[in-house]
Amino acid sequence: MNSSQAREHFPELVSEAAFAKKRFIITRRGKNLAAVIPIEDLEMIEALEDKIDLEDARKALIDVKKNGSIPWKKLKAKLGL
Repeated sequence: MNSSQAREHFPELVSEAAFAKKRFIITRRGKNLAAVIPIEDLEMIEALEDKIDLEDARKALIDVKKNGSIPWKKLKAKLGL
């Protein structure tokens, strides 16, 4: 659905996403621009992102315990700060 159609039918889109659990891709000039999805889908995506972030943090903590940390001055120099 293009952005003009989405604007015109926005209340219906929201209702269908909320109650019929439908997903809508909104396009502009033929390119995907945004999506209207049920809140449950968003909550699931956020939970998965949190799980991935937690796994990455645990791996980083294990790496620091195993290999030690990088001194701040050395990191700044490496990043050119």
